[in-house]
Amino acid sequence: MEIFRDKKTLIDYVERQKEMGKKIGFAPTMGALHEGHLSLYKIAAAENDLVISSIFVNPTQFNNPDDLTKYPRDTERDIALLKNTGIVDALYLPEVADLYPDGLKSKSYDFDGLENEMEGKFRPGHFDGVGTVVEELLRQVKPNNAYFGEKDYQQLAIIEKLVDQLHLPVKIHGAPIYREANGLAMSSRNERLTPVQRDAAKVIHDTLLKVNDWFRVITVPEINKRVKDIFDDQRGMTLEYFEIADEKTLKQTDFFYKDKKYRAFIVVNVGTVRLIDNLHLD
Repeated sequence: MEIFRDKKTLIDYVERQKEMGKKIGFAPTMGALHEGHLSLYKIAAAENDLVISSIFVNPTQFNNPDDLTKYPRDTERDIALLKNTGIVDALYLPEVADLYPDGLKSKSYDFDGLENEMEGKFRPGHFDGVGTVVEELLRQVKPNNAYFGEKDYQQLAIIEKLVDQLHLPVKIHGAPIYREANGLAMSSRNERLTPVQRDAAKVIHDTLLKVNDWFRVITVPEINKRVKDIFDDQRGMTLEYFEIADEKTLKQTDFFYKDKKYRAFIVVNVGTVRLIDNLHLD
């Protein structure tokens, strides 16, 4: 596995691969790699000649400085994991200056309102930070295909919008949420949970499955009430928000229309750890 620690060597490598006609698959990450990330690489490897990953903890997408400080970082462990799997051909470890040549400041984007829904209500400027670093990574890596997990479904929708608006020559792919044995969506943040919390947090996915059972059977307000009641009964957990939204516009709905597709979104704070999840309603 090749490792590149600056923009110039990465771009030179990409140009050589392109000259040889290689099709490139790319999966950017913030490190603390787990099986969910590996599932992205496996999909990419099956659809491309070459798989590139990146690790960069992006400061501009953290609203809470505490969250940025606590974000798990162990690059050497991540490198060893990638080498052992043998799936990733190249790893990009950029410095801040490689992605923010004009200083650590986000660009300003208009994602047709997608950025104002759900996470956007609670994390102002978050998606400008995401857009800035993803745009720069895509311009440097120049992949044919890029892969993102559906756990961050709103982020995935915004990256698709970014690529469309900027006419970037890359196809964006969403990969299914990779879950732990108890159903908890796999996340780097899960490592901050105690064993008891980790086991209890399965209620998040269990609740989404119940919502899918209730979907189109009872009203949205009644579903919202039932979800609130479930988490009111959970010790050490706080429901930050639960929404059922149109999959295309991400706008919250209070009524089910037959011609639209819906997804349930939930954010729960388990102790001090903020966990997100979602589920397509069928």
